[in-house]
Amino acid sequence: MPINPDTGFVDHLPANVAVQFWDRVAASPDKEAYRFPVGEAWESVTWKQAGERVGALAAGLLALGVEQTERVGIACSTRYEWILADLAIMCSGGATTTVYPSTNSEDTAFIVGDSGCKVVFAEDAEQLAKLREHRAELPELRAVVMIDGSGAPEDGEWVLTLDDLAARGTAYLADSPDVLEQTAKQITQDQLATLIYTSGTTGRPKGVRLLHRAWVFEGESIKAQDILSVDDLQFLWLPMAHSFGKVLLSTQLAIGFATAVDGRVERIIDNLAVVRPTFMGAAPRIFEKAYGRIQRMQEAEGGVKKVLFDQAFKVGLEVDRLTLAGKPVPLPLKVQHALFDKLVFSKVRERFGGRVRFFISGSAALNAEIGSWFHAAGILILEGYGMTENAAGAAVNHPEKYKMGTVGPAMPGSQIRIGEGDEVQLKGPHVMAGYHNLPEESAAVFTEDGWLRTGDKGSLDADGYLTITGRIKELFKTSGGKYIAPAAIESKFKAVCPYASQFLVFGNERNYCVALITLDPDAMTAWAEENGMAGKSYAEVVTSSAVHEMVQGYVEEMNTRLNRWETIKKWDILPADLSVETGELTPSMKVKRSVVEENNHDRIDAFYG
Repeated sequence: MPINPDTGFVDHLPANVAVQFWDRVAASPDKEAYRFPVGEAWESVTWKQAGERVGALAAGLLALGVEQTERVGIACSTRYEWILADLAIMCSGGATTTVYPSTNSEDTAFIVGDSGCKVVFAEDAEQLAKLREHRAELPELRAVVMIDGSGAPEDGEWVLTLDDLAARGTAYLADSPDVLEQTAKQITQDQLATLIYTSGTTGRPKGVRLLHRAWVFEGESIKAQDILSVDDLQFLWLPMAHSFGKVLLSTQLAIGFATAVDGRVERIIDNLAVVRPTFMGAAPRIFEKAYGRIQRMQEAEGGVKKVLFDQAFKVGLEVDRLTLAGKPVPLPLKVQHALFDKLVFSKVRERFGGRVRFFISGSAALNAEIGSWFHAAGILILEGYGMTENAAGAAVNHPEKYKMGTVGPAMPGSQIRIGEGDEVQLKGPHVMAGYHNLPEESAAVFTEDGWLRTGDKGSLDADGYLTITGRIKELFKTSGGKYIAPAAIESKFKAVCPYASQFLVFGNERNYCVALITLDPDAMTAWAEENGMAGKSYAEVVTSSAVHEMVQGYVEEMNTRLNRWETIKKWDILPADLSVETGELTPSMKVKRSVVEENNHDRIDAFYG
């Protein structure tokens, strides 16, 4: 049954992202828009300052001949300049094509060529080299704009700097002062805004065609829920080539809060302590790593501190259980909780800056135990759900009204239904216009009555809250006829083992389940130093009998939480973590399960020998 039908506000959306941006600049000219690191310090710009830079760059693209809907690529990590480039493309009437900076040379050329990019913003010499290597295959690419550095003399006019582009734009505006205003008026809601190439766990990446209406809808739909205000401060590290990061930009334009930007993943925890944001979007892996690190620290300290820590969370989880069930909390438990909040939970919150109102988790399922653990510490993680094909946001929990273990109700103005085979299906202004240059694949992903097939299995409760079981294509059946959702088992291991990186479950048409395990390299380096193996390689450490014995304990603990037919009977630790370079992870860090299975075919078969 569909939920959350159109609420009416979709009839009053901004005309396009360009208008949305210029309206924000006009409404909040002197308020802080963005904050970004320069060396060890942070600098900030107002909306007016951001508008001036975006205007110059957008006009520069027009001077280069970029026309309505023509594609402009961005091959760059998450940083302030990525946002400037994207907004400039939107305001020029072009369409942003995103490229992960980790994408190899061949796939970069494919994306730039398949999309027909006329211009590409390249972060540095490494990204430029990929384009140079395939220049002969990219006849439509008329210019590359360098964010850091510049081209070589032989590049000539083909390579510009960011300042070169802005200077051309300033000159262009001197002759045509109203060109940006006129351009914004010409852009329709159904005009192509973005091509995001899904990293694809199988085959070539597909370009998802997202229209201006999809992005303005996402921002306005979140604004309509009063989840965020102009006084919030976002910390943004998410890969901007991914739709999750992009939708948070649209939300910022709709609401007007400030955003601190730094895509260096290794700096997230340090940055949170400095920036002290009120919210942040993240993938579950970030919460898993933070959870694991805190657990390992407590294990290492041991003694009274460990006892105090464990008792605090025992009390916190019990208080949460009673509160979420609508039951009263006995006074002695309240007193204990208040004490532990001061002694333990407040210190956990300080690790994230001390001001976080909530985190938003998306792109994969968050383990329920880890979510409950953070909640007990007074840190709310709101799970949401969506996919690139619907501009990232399909459902999200609300900070004042949420259900743990669900991904919330449909975004206002959109609909969710459960179709054949319990498939989650979506409808609304946020749904894509199809895959670029792939008419057959586009047709196949929609039902006859126009709903987007997500490929996810799920259910809706009586209040319209969505629960995701897993990817339909990843579900398998044992030879005993039992259906297995591997993701549910895999997340349970990450909740019990603070050293886990990846845990992959197999067993299709077999008589029991097995697993391949990788451990977090940073965590294992610390473990090795504490256990007399300092200086040894990752492979030596993880294949040692001591680590095998440790992991065995965690597998046995996880098995106690599973149904009998789900338990892992045999397992092995791989000598290296999965990586993008080996082809086992996509650039967005999703596991290519089929690749891992093929690479370890003999190892898996041996489990059943």
